[in-house]
Amino acid sequence: MANRENIEEKEKCRLDKWLWAARFFKTRSLAAEAVESGKVRVDSDRAKPSKEVRIGAAIHIRTKDFEIEVLVRGLSNQRRGAPEAQLLYEETESSRARRAEAAVTRENDHAQRERGAGRPTKRQRREIKGFTDNW
Repeated sequence: MANRENIEEKEKCRLDKWLWAARFFKTRSLAAEAVESGKVRVDSDRAKPSKEVRIGAAIHIRTKDFEIEVLVRGLSNQRRGAPEAQLLYEETESSRARRAEAAVTRENDHAQRERGAGRPTKRQRREIKGFTDNW
């Protein structure tokens, strides 16, 4: 296992492949698309999908679901299970704090609507039906 880790550290790894292998994106093409559109930054600079990732690089990833900043701890060109993928990066403390704050905000905003907005209740449907049948 130690030999394999040494080999992986010496390998070159494209940014889009690394993002896919680290399981931030479901497909490599989605990872490449995100990099091209500027949603992924390497050391606070825009990058191309073919940019070579180095150990210790800071990568900032922004999607509709999350915003995360990670440090590269390992390289891999193969997608493996989630436990192995988590060994490829380390999330920064500031990123963890921002995600926790965003989760609390999302929980508070979830499922709040004014009474009467949306679909009518069973009682309201009966009233509507009674009102429209008389015409």
